[in-house]
Amino acid sequence: MRNMEEDMNSSQTEEVDVLIVGASLGGLRVAEGLRKLGFDGTVKLVGDEAHLPYDRPPLSKEFLTGDVSGEECCFRDEGQLNENGIDLETAAAALAVDLDASSVLFEDRTVRFSHLVVATGARARTLPGAAELAGVHTMRTLEDARTIRSEFVADADVVVVGAGFIGAEVASSARKLGLQVTVIEALPNPLCRAVGEGPGHACADLHTENGTTLVCGTSVSHLEGNGHVEAVVLDNGDRYEAGLVVAGIGVQPNIDWLVDSGVPLGNGVSCDEFLCAGSSNVYAVGDVAEWFNPRYGESMRVEHWTTTVEQAQVVAHNISNPDAPRECTAIPYFWSDQYGHRIQFFGRTRDTDIEEFEVGEARYFAMYRREAELAGVLAIDGTWPLMRLRGMSMQGSVGWDDAVDVINRT
Repeated sequence: MRNMEEDMNSSQTEEVDVLIVGASLGGLRVAEGLRKLGFDGTVKLVGDEAHLPYDRPPLSKEFLTGDVSGEECCFRDEGQLNENGIDLETAAAALAVDLDASSVLFEDRTVRFSHLVVATGARARTLPGAAELAGVHTMRTLEDARTIRSEFVADADVVVVGAGFIGAEVASSARKLGLQVTVIEALPNPLCRAVGEGPGHACADLHTENGTTLVCGTSVSHLEGNGHVEAVVLDNGDRYEAGLVVAGIGVQPNIDWLVDSGVPLGNGVSCDEFLCAGSSNVYAVGDVAEWFNPRYGESMRVEHWTTTVEQAQVVAHNISNPDAPRECTAIPYFWSDQYGHRIQFFGRTRDTDIEEFEVGEARYFAMYRREAELAGVLAIDGTWPLMRLRGMSMQGSVGWDDAVDVINRT
């Protein structure tokens, strides 16, 4: 750990009421939420990227296909942030935190805070050997997306490693542009760990019906190439030529700068039900936050857009109303656009039975049952009934028979 006392003595010091480290969706929504609640203290939003806060979901879809620009992905411009009293600083990485001094160390100064919000998100995992070869990328940031889009050329053989949401969306975008695409997935089917075997088959069909070569049940052994990637070799010995490789093999929380700080860490920043991280003036939101969710009676870290928004609302409220804190009881919910279809899911799948239903215009519809209650729903193009059941679930437990009745009336 760095010697914080020496660093603080040799650098400038700044003081703010709320310091938010991480200038993506979660950090921005906390800052704006504070202002909406009438918080009139100083709010500083600091990000390590050189961009204005931007939306990540379009990067693997509309941005890759050229339907939107980088500027259109940005949430706000500088003028809007200034008008809202939000002091944004970009290209500034936090190096360490001193809880005793309530301060965060940056390269050129120390910032003291009354409240700290950790919103540093997560970074993409990389393939072994990727650093030695050009043409091998991850999809996480705007710069990642720009690089991949520039390499989407007509004669490129694209190999996507990982058939999760990001990998599937990259494959879908590449196919929309007419590229040859192979997707490698270690599990028996796409998303089967997250949504189950049957729904995983339905997701696999989207790939194969749209001309994507889908290879499941085997992992990448190594990459081949001389300076630039030329092929992906699998554990079973199969070899796939590749001029561009995109890895969608998960992420890891950005918590390195918090090691030995006293901030509780686990699979992210460990928080209670109020999103407090050990200290009453330290909070976490977004992909970096592992919090105790009273709705399920367990700690979880959820990498979903809507959960981040709900967490940001809770943190803004709790900073503004310390005597009447709110719990974060978010229901996990995600959506993914692939090959012209929308996949949506809400709930939890652990210890559930899956039943499939024929529902209206839905290509595929499944509900997850835990004893006599609805635990979750997955739909491909079945938006209305899913959103109806999600709304009911947000109000409290939904009986299985009541959920089936909603489906029968669709």
